[in-house]
Amino acid sequence: MTALARETATPPSDLDEALWLAWRAAVEKLPEGFHAEIIEGNIEVSSTGRFSHGETANVLRDALVVFLAGSGYAARQDMNVVHGRKVSIPDLFIAPKDAREHVTEDGIGIMASGVELVVEVVSPGHDSVSRDRIRKRRAYARAGIPVYLLIDDHDDRGTVTVLSSPDPEKAVYDDEVRAAYGTAVTIPTGPAKGFTVDESITGAPRGG
Repeated sequence: MTALARETATPPSDLDEALWLAWRAAVEKLPEGFHAEIIEGNIEVSSTGRFSHGETANVLRDALVVFLAGSGYAARQDMNVVHGRKVSIPDLFIAPKDAREHVTEDGIGIMASGVELVVEVVSPGHDSVSRDRIRKRRAYARAGIPVYLLIDDHDDRGTVTVLSSPDPEKAVYDDEVRAAYGTAVTIPTGPAKGFTVDESITGAPRGG
């Protein structure tokens, strides 16, 4: 799927524009350790994850850096991913190493059209769990991001879910592979095709 084909967001409504302006004002005043996203018509503020959350994201990033070496793509963190007037801050994403053509005009972030894979490591708490499993799943599909990788300590003894083949109009991913920690899962498409998520990244099944 080309960047052009994916950059077909519906023109922003008055509410979208109001939320965007409110978000722009909010992010400048947030205390250190917090970030704000616009997800499905709401500004959602969350804190930096606990150690285990950050450790998983960074172990994954280190492995992807090696896997992507020489490919022209890179694993990135701590950046706004923008689609229309919606903003997400994934725990990790893959984009071209030279992403200048995908940077928003105001420089606030990278357009979703330039993102090939997003990763969320689920944090504890009902709001965090539902955000990553449900709301962000729809948001990333709506943005046409080809692969969504979800690493979830809080689903039974831990699960890895790989979602691909997004349908932006329906805000769903048509293909899903879900496996328990301890079972290797392979990325099916894109720059990370063939990359395997296993216990070296997730750790052993929780409670095992």
